[in-house]
Formats: sequence, structure tokens, C-alpha cells
Amino acid sequence: MTVTDVELAVGTSGLLAAFNEAGVLDVSDVRVADRICFLGKESDERVALAVALLVRGLRGGSVCIELETIASDIGVDDLPCPEPGVWLAVVRDSALLGSVLHLYDDRLLYLDRYWREEKQVCDDLLALHVSKPIGDVPASERLFPAGFEEQREAAEIALAQAVTVLTGGPGTGKTTTVARLLALLAEQAQLAGAPRPRIALAAPTGKAAARLQEAVLLEVAKLGEADRARLGQLQAMTLHRLLGSKPDTASRFRHDRANRLPHDVIVVDETSMVSLTMMARLLEAVRPDSRLILVGDADQLASVEAGAVLADLVEGISARTDMRVATLKTSHRFGESIGLLAEAIRVGDADRALELLHAGGEHIEFIEADDASDALRSVLLPHAVRLREAAQYGADDVALATLDEHRLLCAHRKGPYGVRHWNRQVEQWLSEATGQPAWSEWYPGRPLLVTANDHGLHVYNGDTGVVVARPDGLRAVIAAAGGPLDFATSRLSDVETMHAMTIHKSQGSQADEVTVLMPGEDSRLLTRELFYTAITRAKSKARVVGSAASVRAAIERRAVRATGLRARLRK
Repeated sequence: MTVTDVELAVGTSGLLAAFNEAGVLDVSDVRVADRICFLGKESDERVALAVALLVRGLRGGSVCIELETIASDIGVDDLPCPEPGVWLAVVRDSALLGSVLHLYDDRLLYLDRYWREEKQVCDDLLALHVSKPIGDVPASERLFPAGFEEQREAAEIALAQAVTVLTGGPGTGKTTTVARLLALLAEQAQLAGAPRPRIALAAPTGKAAARLQEAVLLEVAKLGEADRARLGQLQAMTLHRLLGSKPDTASRFRHDRANRLPHDVIVVDETSMVSLTMMARLLEAVRPDSRLILVGDADQLASVEAGAVLADLVEGISARTDMRVATLKTSHRFGESIGLLAEAIRVGDADRALELLHAGGEHIEFIEADDASDALRSVLLPHAVRLREAAQYGADDVALATLDEHRLLCAHRKGPYGVRHWNRQVEQWLSEATGQPAWSEWYPGRPLLVTANDHGLHVYNGDTGVVVARPDGLRAVIAAAGGPLDFATSRLSDVETMHAMTIHKSQGSQADEVTVLMPGEDSRLLTRELFYTAITRAKSKARVVGSAASVRAAIERRAVRATGLRARLRK
């Protein structure tokens, strides 16, 4: 990055200016640090630099920084970084320490909010773990017969502790385990003469909640009549809806430490997407005698907000002697080749991943081309045409099913590899093929992605849908957690076209076929976790479009976030 690429913070000098001019800090990092130091009467530029780097880290998902390693972590060896020991001593002596800034373990530096939230998450988890008497546990062999050994072991771990982290890759049977575990808990309550347990099913996004609802009900339907009767009606919802959103704040909820959730069992799916802040809000709302089951894949991308909660929980709890992580390892979803590719990416074996991609087959396709437009057109246009045809006939169910047949996943939002470019490109192709005006914002078959929560309409960030034709005009049909919702298009403001979507936004969803568009190998967004998340969205076919160099760069680069939660949990 050159100086001409950087927006400079006017009026800044010294260390902040040097790091800003080098492109390490942006204007917002500098301005926040200046303001905090001004209000806290802190004049040492080394403290201001530490604050600015903390703010920068938060933008990348880290909740803290380690001053001794920050220079090497962000590659600033040629900048005037303070000597680590002296820098740490200056921060220890700062008037900001203990109020705006906090040190954990005399090495990790936090802003106050995240230090408090991380400490709270650790304290609340451990308090919840020891607070609930487990009681008599029914035999698990009835619901987990031969062939379900991994799931049975995971369920027995969950039955034996009040807080459980259930982790595993796609198709390893996490939902099967959850549904049958809930049946065991309902049986346990009945045997104890207790009322039917109040069960909450939740996920971070509307799409993830809809998938959880569908998957759990499918598994419950396989159970016996007595188990189904004991469980009653199960309804999945977003975490925002579970906690009860307030109209005047996006970070606080109706349910909190003074107004706890009424549920006996709370299951949270796609926990990798849960930020540190949201986990703090959830835990403070859980009753001390409740059971909490956190489900997810720790190898997926972490939340778009700060924290890496699920990965921290897996590592931190695994190091304890009084708690266990329930891990599922055997995948049953994919064709063998997709599963092998996902595993090669997960463990960082770039050579094996490229070998599988080049071998191809029924479930894997690798397109290496300088210009992939023709190859992408042959995939994207037929899907868009099928979606349009179903929408023109007003066939809601067919249109929603067609929507889930394929996803184009991009790492970027902007640029030639970005979502915006490819959404426009597909609409241009669709216009050429069908006569659909290219400038139309609303048209039959327009795929929709909800980008913000609307509690009044009961649609949430991550929900997907399609515009369909009706005799009285166009309607937007959204696949929400509780079932399809139908709106006039004028009622939806926070939506965007979804011929293509970012890999981050794809978390919590699946498609029969996925096409992953890899950016250039120098893209800073290319990471192992990003690539793994993209590939594991596919049910039956994964297509990768890009160079071998980009694939290798993605697999060899980790998305590292600085946190202290795993260290806190180990103590």
C-alpha cells in the first residue's frame, strides 16, 4: 500500500502519523485514539498508539492486542514501534489503565468494554456449569442405537454437564444429536415427575434459524410417538428475537440479568457466528438452573464482529478437567470428494486440496482461467432464468427451492471478484436473454438477501427470499424461520440482490451447488477459514473458480484473532 492509497489524518504527528501514513492505521483509528487520550488527559504518544492499534484490531475481529508481539503480528518492522518492555511499562503507568484500558495476565491489552465482556462470558459460563444438579440420566441406547455411537457419546457428555459445546463439521450429525438429546432431556424430566422442559432453539441469523427449525423437526419426526409428545412444539428463532430486542438500542435486550429467560434448555446453533458481545448478552439472560448447549463448527469463519467465541470455548474447555467438549468427527453429508476437500482445507494441506480439485469428478469442479466470465455465465444464467420462470408463475415454493439450488460465493463485496459486480453482471445477462429491463430494481425472480433486522416484520439479517409475480403486482416472499412470509416490495427497505453473496453472509445456509469465486492470491481476505466455510456450504457439488496460487494462499493463511477467553477458561 502506498501513501497515495491512504486517507491521512490531518493534524496528526509522531507515531500515529507514521503508522497512518504507512497504511497500518486508518483515520478512524487515529481519531478514536486522539479523543480517548484527550478525555483521559493522556499525553504519551506511545499510549495513544496502543489505543489506536486496539481500535484497528477490533475492526479485524480481535478483542485485545499483545504489545510484545504486535509489531511482528501486523508486519511493521520498518516503523518506529516502541520497544515492547518499555511500551508495556508506559501503558501500566498510564492514567487510562483501570478505566479505559485493562491488562490481562500483564500482557493482553483491552479496551474497557471488551475486557468486561470477556471476563463476564468466562465467569458466567463457569458459574452456569457448576450451578445445575444433573439428576438421574436415562439410558441413551434407545435413542442412539448402533450406528449412532459418536452421537451417543456426545449426548452422554451433554447430559452430564450443564454447559455443553457440541462441535463438528458439516454433516457430522450435530442436529441429529441435538434432537435426540432433547428427547432424552424430556424423558429425564418425565421420569423425575417434572413438567415438560421449556426448550429454546436459536441461531444468530434468520436463515440459520430457519435451517435449524427445518432440520430439528425433520429429526424429531423420526422419533417415536412418545418422544414426540414429550417434546411438544419446537420453534427456532434468532438470538435477537429470543432475547427480546429493544427499539432504542441494538446492544441491550429485554431479557438480561434482572429478567432472565424462562427456558430450561437453550440450544444455540451456528455458534461460530456469535460475537463476544452477543454471547455476553445471552449468558447474562440464562437462568442459573438452565442447561445451555452451544452447537457449531469451530473451523468456520468467526463472527463479523469482535471475538472468536466458539474456537475459544473449544480450546479453553478442552484444557479443563471438569468440563468436556462433545466432538463429532465423521461426516455423512457430502459426496466423499467434497468431504475430503473440506478436510484438506481444514488441516491446511494445500497440496492435497489442489490434488482433489484437479482430479475433479461428479462433486468437485475446478475452473482455472484468466477470464472466467464464460464459465460463470454457463452456470449463473440458467439458474437465474429458472428462478425467474418460477417467480413469474407465482410458484412460491418452487421459487424458494430453486433459490437454494445454487450460490455464487465471493470473498469481496467490491471489485472484479466482488458481489456487486457479479450481481450486476447476472442481471445484464438476464436482460439480454429475456428482455427483462436491466435497470429494474424489482422484477420477478430477483433473489433477495435481508441485510438488517426488522422486528416489526419478523425478518432478520441473513434471511433470503425471492420476488414473485401476483395478479395484483410483485410480492417479496422471504424464507423466514417460522415459514415463508409474503410482503409488498415497498415494505422491505434493507434488502439487496443475491445472485451473488459474500462468504461471510453465506454462513448458516446451504445450497445444492456452490460456486466459489477466488480473488487474487494477494487478497487479504483469503484465509483458510473463509475457504473452508465456502466449500462446506455445498450439499452435492462445489465448484472453485480461480488460480492454484489463490487456493494455496487461502489455505496457508489463517484468520487469527487476538482474544484472551481461552486463556481465562483454562485457569
